[in-house]
Amino acid sequence: MFEDLIEFIRNLYNTNQVIPLHEPVFNQFDKQLVNEAIDSTFVSSIGKFVDRFENEIVNFTGTKHALATVNGTSALQVALRLAGVKHGDEVLTQSLTFVATANSIIHNSASPVFLDVDLDTMGMSPTALISFLDTYGIKKETGTFNKSTGKRIAAVLPMHTLGHPCRIDKIIEIADSWNLPVVEDAAEALGSCYKKKHCGTFGLLGVFSFNGNKIITSGGGGAIVTDDNHLAQKAKHLTTTAKVDHPWEFIHDEVGYNYRLPNLNAALACAQLTHLQQYLSRKRLLAEKYKYFFSSSTLGSFINEPQNSQSNFWLNGIITDSKDIRDRILKETNEQGIKTRPLWRLITELEIYKSFHKDDLNNSKQLQDRIINLPSSVNFK
Repeated sequence: MFEDLIEFIRNLYNTNQVIPLHEPVFNQFDKQLVNEAIDSTFVSSIGKFVDRFENEIVNFTGTKHALATVNGTSALQVALRLAGVKHGDEVLTQSLTFVATANSIIHNSASPVFLDVDLDTMGMSPTALISFLDTYGIKKETGTFNKSTGKRIAAVLPMHTLGHPCRIDKIIEIADSWNLPVVEDAAEALGSCYKKKHCGTFGLLGVFSFNGNKIITSGGGGAIVTDDNHLAQKAKHLTTTAKVDHPWEFIHDEVGYNYRLPNLNAALACAQLTHLQQYLSRKRLLAEKYKYFFSSSTLGSFINEPQNSQSNFWLNGIITDSKDIRDRILKETNEQGIKTRPLWRLITELEIYKSFHKDDLNNSKQLQDRIINLPSSVNFK
């Protein structure tokens, strides 16, 4: 039953060795720029590659400002603070996501509220959002509040799952009607577009990740993007330990973070950005190969890009008919050295998040039980 899939993936990558889920690819230019950063001796948060990386993110995404951070989680944490999230607030997000999305809310001493996703996008459902706000939301002079908990709802945090855009325009339209800022978790969506506009650039702020398993990598690394001049300046200030600019004095005017991306990592990021268009093309080609294979397979249906979207196909995936089939495929492929994986366990099923408010999550549960991610490195043959 699974032999054809295993043979297909092995032929794709032309190896009998272990096939990773997502392996980074480096060449001599990557090494050249990293060595250049080393030779400069500027390897920490000050250096020309940090500035260059931020400018190139701006040029690629079409946003006005980009601020490089040590990872995507720190970028989310700071972006929420910039959006006005404070101690005791609530943030509306989704349960079908990587744990960092929820953690960034907790890092701001706020509480997540977990909403369902759409089946086709796997991202926050506008229907679930408006249903929650119509049921629990109440507008006051001091903001939007949750009638059930009495807490202020401070922001909306949707996520573009696996690089597939959610219906971000509808989410923002609903959030605007309730005077709520939107922070986009576009950690997995660099290069993905919705209605010809880059994911991460719709909301008040957006966040990208450059972890080792992302479409391009700086080892670690993240970025905050925004069109707001003041928020961009504030982001740089906060992530640079809130240090007041001075030739030699150490003056800090608020509690900040040591979250700036090191120049050494930024050098690798700059080199990787030169490959991004090639990687996006390769990922689309890989997606087409998987799509063709599963068009005649009974194992599952290929997850294609949603309507009005251009996905980066960061991780290719299929939806199986049942959890049992999903588990059998996962077991067989991993035993054969092909590193497939399920989607994350729903955040609301983790012990640390079980007590937080959630809706029925019907779609989220279906997707959790049935999705398999397939090897998606760009170095296929």
